[in-house]
Amino acid sequence: MKRILLMLIGLSAGICAMAAPKDTIAVNHFRYAGPFDMGTPYFVDTTDVKGKAYNDAKALLDAAYSTDVLKNAVWVGTLPAKSDNIQIHFASFSVETMDFAKVDINVEGIKDCRIFVDSKKNESGKANLEPGTHEVVIKYLTGKDSAESGIEVSLATEQSKSLRLREDGRKIYSLDLNTQGDGCAGVSLSPGGLFYTVRHSLISDDGRATSYTEVFDTASGELLIHTTDAIRWMPVSDEYYITRRTVAGRDLVRVDPRTRKETVIARNVPDGSFSIAPTEDYLIYMMNQEGPKEGEVHQILTPDDRQPGWRNRSYISRYDIATGMMKQLTFGYHDSYPMDITDDGRYLLFSVSRYDLSKRPTSFISVYLMDLQTMHTECLVEKDGFIRNAAFSPDGRQILFCGSPEAFDKIGMVLPEGRIPNAYDYQLYIFDIASRKVTPLTKTFDPSPQNMQWSRYDGKIYFSAEDKDCYNLFRLNPKNGKIERLDNKDSHIDYIDIALKSPALIYSGDNLDTHDKAYLMDTKTGKQKLVCDFHELRFSDVDVAEGGEYEFTSSRGDRINGFYVLPANFDPSKKYPMIVHYYGGCSPSLKYFAGSYSPHLYSCQGYVFYVVNPSGASGFGQEFASRHVNTAGEVVVDDIIEGVKHFCADHPFVDASKVGCFSASYGGFMTQLLLASTDIFATGISHAGISDHTSYWGEGYWGYSYSEVSMADSYPWTRKDLYVDRSPLYMADKIKDPILFLHGSADTNVPIGESIQMFTAMKLLGVETAFVVVDGENHGIQDYAKRRQWLRTISAWFAKYLKDDSTWWDELYPPKEL
Repeated sequence: MKRILLMLIGLSAGICAMAAPKDTIAVNHFRYAGPFDMGTPYFVDTTDVKGKAYNDAKALLDAAYSTDVLKNAVWVGTLPAKSDNIQIHFASFSVETMDFAKVDINVEGIKDCRIFVDSKKNESGKANLEPGTHEVVIKYLTGKDSAESGIEVSLATEQSKSLRLREDGRKIYSLDLNTQGDGCAGVSLSPGGLFYTVRHSLISDDGRATSYTEVFDTASGELLIHTTDAIRWMPVSDEYYITRRTVAGRDLVRVDPRTRKETVIARNVPDGSFSIAPTEDYLIYMMNQEGPKEGEVHQILTPDDRQPGWRNRSYISRYDIATGMMKQLTFGYHDSYPMDITDDGRYLLFSVSRYDLSKRPTSFISVYLMDLQTMHTECLVEKDGFIRNAAFSPDGRQILFCGSPEAFDKIGMVLPEGRIPNAYDYQLYIFDIASRKVTPLTKTFDPSPQNMQWSRYDGKIYFSAEDKDCYNLFRLNPKNGKIERLDNKDSHIDYIDIALKSPALIYSGDNLDTHDKAYLMDTKTGKQKLVCDFHELRFSDVDVAEGGEYEFTSSRGDRINGFYVLPANFDPSKKYPMIVHYYGGCSPSLKYFAGSYSPHLYSCQGYVFYVVNPSGASGFGQEFASRHVNTAGEVVVDDIIEGVKHFCADHPFVDASKVGCFSASYGGFMTQLLLASTDIFATGISHAGISDHTSYWGEGYWGYSYSEVSMADSYPWTRKDLYVDRSPLYMADKIKDPILFLHGSADTNVPIGESIQMFTAMKLLGVETAFVVVDGENHGIQDYAKRRQWLRTISAWFAKYLKDDSTWWDELYPPKEL
């Protein structure tokens, strides 16, 4: 009997331990709107269609309301609790948390009320608050029979550490702010620079995506047109064109932005992708021919034949606007793509793709020049696997090419003999058509050019480029090769366009501390004007955490680039956990504001967010970028580890025992490799990470072709030291710290098996681990609801191991005994 009693006492103590007392926070100030006299409706009948009698409280409290009702709200300390007539009142307050918090919202002294959290009705009075600032609205009813006592509102929670009431109308960043709202989807200029466009992409709180374009007068800034049409500028005229589906087919329509007058250029034009010639009298189509089909049991001809649509082939046709006649320009079973047209409309530059799996590069293009009057065609560049795109010079005598350092027989390469460059570290070249001479333009220029345009106004080349952790704007003078950096106001340029006949340039981008903005620039004077501020539209009431650059000198003597963002409400006297992000692959991690890996999403959760750009990234010069090739993360992992140690030593507010790391794809591979190489991380997250280079090489859609970049001229049968010895799967027993694997079930880039086999290894080795699959998603998580749950999963895992708080994780994935 004594033993039973002791067991019961122990059980009782355990129950008490689990049911920890909740802290209570009294709400003493409210934004109040009201009272609103409502009265009762005229009774046409005594019951509704369901046979129920009218209920004052239910009908009035359940009636829809607009958040505008609180626009003119005033601050009060005491809420009205009684009235002579039936009245509706609204009381709101903001509560902020940097942790996931389960909160009870207690309202006393009111008989009839409804509670709304972030505009959503809350039936239970219990709310799961994610990190961020939340608005609680209490809609309540008073009348003659209301209670005499005052109204009291309080919050009760076990997670009160970071919970606070906020009365200044400001917010901290949050998941909702990160995934909802307005962003820039493109900018453009009319040929004469008379008009410009800004395209908006809007994500609503239910995940619906809408977009629209606004057309402005450049001189006055006047908004001329707001349209959901996908518009493009005519090549020479200051008008834009659209296609419009009619009963008869598809019409091509040009529009004058100032008068809105529409002119049909051509009726019933063929379906397909096209561009209008500079002479505006014909269209160049990229047509598609469907390849041979087989049944459910079918042969795979080549590794790329696994990809849907690979057997289809593209060819080029010309559509004459005056006659409506379509003329096929290329024919065959190899893909051909239009690249550019000379300003006089006479010559077409196009490429033809071919494949040879026996050697690197396995895919390559030949570039041809076609005289559209005579159909005479000549090959300018034959079988080059390192060219990306091309454009004619204003006079049509030269061609501007963008490609890797190995293009044109390595004429743009500055690496020592035997060193293979990073194929994503792009260079610019000028090709003289008459002499066939190729001149490298950016051979000793460290940034990696991306989008390029050759100005017809001043004859100079404008381009954006990866420049360490930024995308900056540059101007190149082809006459003397001089390159100058333009004064772009944003450090991460997304879109750029120049006018054909004026010194106008438009660009848009964001910064580490601001969302998208669009600017007009006069390239002659350098003067700029802000034309659209998406940050003001979306984040004007948001407190943005501070951040900055951080560089250190590695043990090899290199300056390693990086940046960081501090926690929201930062206090330098406190200790904070830190999250480290990187890519570790061929490209740098760039400074940007909102997105899947936004530092601010984790800053608002109380983390220091540190981003490091280790060896191998493009945008730092050819030598630095080439370290990505045939190293399988060997040098990269050292840079990341040293960066974390230096950052922690230089910033005493970082809790070095609570540092986590995460990334995706090649970065996911780096997470696994880091945890197998060091014990400085408390946990790590790998999304779609490569665990075995051999299986990824053979199974991923682009496994073997990407390996031409990262493992150039190396194969599983020739370099076991890279493909096996540098694969995390074969060093799985070295991982001791908790690791989360995330993967889309439909990933064709890095197949899900890469996570499955590593998760299996962790389970067999007894390492704390979890594996979360996002059904139906590919390499990136695109579906709105799934992406939000994916981001919650990342945050909840870090909270569990960096904050020692499993509340969020257990809410998302309750423990199961199976």
